[in-house]
Amino acid sequence: MTFYTFARSVVNAIFRPLYRIQAIGAEQFPKEGGVLLCCNHISNFDPIVVGIMIKRNVYYMAKEELFKMPAFGKIVSMCNAFPVKRGMSDREALRKALKVLKEGHVLGLFPEGTRSRTGELGKGLAGAGFFALKSDAAVIPCAIIGPYKSFRKLKMVYGSPIDMAELRKNKASAEEATELIMSEIHKLINEHKEFSA
Repeated sequence: MTFYTFARSVVNAIFRPLYRIQAIGAEQFPKEGGVLLCCNHISNFDPIVVGIMIKRNVYYMAKEELFKMPAFGKIVSMCNAFPVKRGMSDREALRKALKVLKEGHVLGLFPEGTRSRTGELGKGLAGAGFFALKSDAAVIPCAIIGPYKSFRKLKMVYGSPIDMAELRKNKASAEEATELIMSEIHKLINEHKEFSA
């Protein structure tokens, strides 16, 4: 058993009952092949929840500052994260991410780039579109619908693969691809959020 598998089982046992996590659409998640999993970002717990809700290992890009913390940095690395420099184009991180997808793994991405302070979906960065266009990976939208409060229901909603064929064929811009991805995430949020009077 790898550290990732062990950590996922332990965290799963804690988080699922604590946040009453309900997975919707997980059965349609690709069981093999490269997957670009794009999700909204409402909490620091998001990468953890995304990682425990599917049976495949998920890789992440994480800000390089985390890897400079001796003990924590080692744990982050063992959980399939790799560093990326924020605020600049990090070619090494881009190559690593594309390699993850090419080798048939799952790359978890939060296109907004940072947590939403309001809980509302923000504007997506071009990186998500770049990876979607530069790889043959399936692009899966995902929505986390909170809040993260003890014993309150938290939803993880997985959408169907986004058809990127037309955009890839027409050599669309990364920004256009990201807009499509964000629109699909927005649809999931609107379809599954609960309204209270």
